[in-house]
Amino acid sequence: MTAVTICDVGPRDGLQNEPDALAPSVRAELVSRLAAAGLPRIEAVSFVRDDRVPQMAGAEEVVAAAQRGGAQLSGLVLNERGYERFGRTSLDRVNCTLAATEEFNRRNGNATLDEAVERVRAIIATAAVPATVTVSCAWGCPFEGEVDPGGVADLCERLEDADELVLADTIGVATPRRVRRLVERVSILGRPVGAHLHNTRNTGYASAWAALDGGASVLDASVGGLGGCPFSPQATGNVATEDLVWQLERDGVETGVHVDALLGVSRWLEALLGRRLEGSLYRAASWPA
Repeated sequence: MTAVTICDVGPRDGLQNEPDALAPSVRAELVSRLAAAGLPRIEAVSFVRDDRVPQMAGAEEVVAAAQRGGAQLSGLVLNERGYERFGRTSLDRVNCTLAATEEFNRRNGNATLDEAVERVRAIIATAAVPATVTVSCAWGCPFEGEVDPGGVADLCERLEDADELVLADTIGVATPRRVRRLVERVSILGRPVGAHLHNTRNTGYASAWAALDGGASVLDASVGGLGGCPFSPQATGNVATEDLVWQLERDGVETGVHVDALLGVSRWLEALLGRRLEGSLYRAASWPA
């Protein structure tokens, strides 16, 4: 039986695209519920400006109140200021992010690609905890269009101090063959590789399998299929954690996540947000019965 680390990004990537900001105490409860469901890793918060992403305000309060159980909690940072805030918390892993294209870096981080690389390198060089680097727009950019996989691989090679590299399909244009090829190409660098996939065009789940076939050891997903990117027009949600876990476990891939508990989290979120979520499994009949 093979195994994979599932990282639930719902408390961060999921909630950052919701129209209403949830209180830090509610976001902490979401983290706690996910930890209780057996998630090995949870991206709990991001350290960004409140005026740009008000849904992520009060990150420090979320971290302090969350009951993590055995889960490893991570926080996302875009720059040195975010990392300073991260360093004052008890988080277990830092996730630095930059985009594979110039224009997305300028709009999302107010930096050129080279400046973003230097920011990330400076952060991970001093990090006292494991550092993941997420490369967004790895398969397509909302502003520049198609992205050259060779350029993504070269960018990853420049991030030699990263403990882990995650390739992100920020706008949901990746397809299985492209995902497998790029994961294989980046895996040659000798570091763990992960995939962060959106299901915007209904290719996310097939692409997750392709990522595993290509050597990925980490898959990001979001409970209920929540998510999107506030800086990317019409970027809809991630693959739903419970849907992905059910498929993986049914085909012999070990995740350590309790699907029934995850379904309960999605139903709780549905009532909390007052709308149907993007995920399918929490609305389906139980199987096996």
